[in-house]
Amino acid sequence: MDIEAYFERIGYKNSRTKLDLETLTDILQHQIRAVPFENLNIHCGEAMELDLKAIFDQVVRKNRGGWCLQVNYLLYWALTTIGFETTMLGGYVYNTPANKYSTGMIHLLLQVTINGRNYIVDAGFGRSYQMWQPLELISGKDQPQVPCIFRLTEESGIWFLDQIRREQYVPNQDFLNSDLLENKKYRKIYSFTLEPRRIEDFESMNTYLQESPASVFTSKSFCSLQTPEGVHCLVGFTLTYRRFSYRDNTDMIEFRTLNEEEIEEVLKNIFNISLEKKLVPKHGDRFFTV
Repeated sequence: MDIEAYFERIGYKNSRTKLDLETLTDILQHQIRAVPFENLNIHCGEAMELDLKAIFDQVVRKNRGGWCLQVNYLLYWALTTIGFETTMLGGYVYNTPANKYSTGMIHLLLQVTINGRNYIVDAGFGRSYQMWQPLELISGKDQPQVPCIFRLTEESGIWFLDQIRREQYVPNQDFLNSDLLENKKYRKIYSFTLEPRRIEDFESMNTYLQESPASVFTSKSFCSLQTPEGVHCLVGFTLTYRRFSYRDNTDMIEFRTLNEEEIEEVLKNIFNISLEKKLVPKHGDRFFTV
């Protein structure tokens, strides 16, 4: 695997030697704007592999994306390769309908230490929940970013990531009741501890998430990609674009329903993805908002 090939894939041309917060932020932003958060392999009849070489081949050589276990593992490799002090952590994702966090450790995130300060780095949550900058590991501090205000809080060794969202405006009234709309202004995202993890800790969950009928990832096909102003999301046949803060304290979400012939074109032109196998778009009944 070639670190320069990774940097070329994400379009990063800046410092590889300055191990500071500016460099870390720059790499994160390049990755989330180049590498989609997506699970399309499942809906093309292929596996979501956890082997690093397979992930590198998928993301870097085949110009694809992946879900958190893949894209954050790749980011972990890239950051450690150039010298950042990086640790894998495991997260428990908040389930809004059930009003609780997942019992299984289904999310991989990173901690990066710079000059004695710890930061949470995550390139694999996607949609409007995706951080655009590393979050300093400080409890109770509001950390405003373009997508929203993020907040980390700690209770008895467990950390919680939440966000405070803007109002939202949907021009197409037909989609005001879409199940893809996030309606909570204060949104819980996930919990985690600072216990270091290895990629092997996620192997059984990687299998479960792509095989279980109870998994949102088998229920829905999705692809999301950040832009300098917002985020594109494709869920089943529904394409959305959220423009952050298009007016004071308000995001705008535009909806469009695609036909089967348009899917391939949208994947190529918006997400820069060309699939090797036929995608079967799916919009199941599992909770998933954009």
